[in-house]
Amino acid sequence: MSLPNTIAAEFRKALTLPSAIIAAVAGTAMTLTFTAMAASSRRAKLDAGMVDDGSTLDLGLEMSGPGVVGVIVLGIVLISSEYTATGKDAGGGRQILVSLTSTPGRGRLLAAKAVVVALVSGVAAVLTIGGALVISQALLGRHGHPMGALLEALGWRPLGAVAYWVLMALIAFAVAVMTRSGLVPMVAFIVNTTFVSVTFLLTRVTSLANYLPDVAGAQMFATGYPAENTLEPLAGALVMTAWTAVLLGVAAVLFARRDA
Repeated sequence: MSLPNTIAAEFRKALTLPSAIIAAVAGTAMTLTFTAMAASSRRAKLDAGMVDDGSTLDLGLEMSGPGVVGVIVLGIVLISSEYTATGKDAGGGRQILVSLTSTPGRGRLLAAKAVVVALVSGVAAVLTIGGALVISQALLGRHGHPMGALLEALGWRPLGAVAYWVLMALIAFAVAVMTRSGLVPMVAFIVNTTFVSVTFLLTRVTSLANYLPDVAGAQMFATGYPAENTLEPLAGALVMTAWTAVLLGVAAVLFARRDA
């Protein structure tokens, strides 16, 4: 089976995973909901003449960090589901054995899965971040900005947010390949993204933490990141991309050498 056919097969398989679809939809819904709440609150303050230090330009990007949890779960589920045992009525086996039988080339199978993760998370990111930009400005009312002026002011930052989502999904995918489990990486990534950011706390201890993938990647879209000596946006993009490439490389080696 060629790589394009394998990608198509993996894409069809992804569409049959309720957890993957729910994760993507939930991440989008959460991002848009909290963006709408923030925009409504900001508008109320501005209408009341209250001083608000927040930027009306950045509202559509403020939830890009925590909102990424949806595609993180997506990246994990698309590989961890392969190692989940089916019910006894279905033989109790694992999908990975069927996948490797139908696609003997392990490298091709893993590459196809990674492409699906990148494509699906990319589409989710574009729709979500684009929707957040539109919703934020619409709910700001007279305090909002025309979309053309907004995009001109934001520049490359919306694209940086999309890239951040895609790279985080691939990193989560790579870690799930290495652990052959969904539980451990899912708990670690979700907690770090939405509850207590260990990587951010490390920036208070050492400037080396600015080179961790999520901290470095956040510089592609965030302004006023609450850490010192953060990387420039381009440097952050390169560092996060390097992390992604290395982790995917390690995952590919382990996937090829370990027993199913």
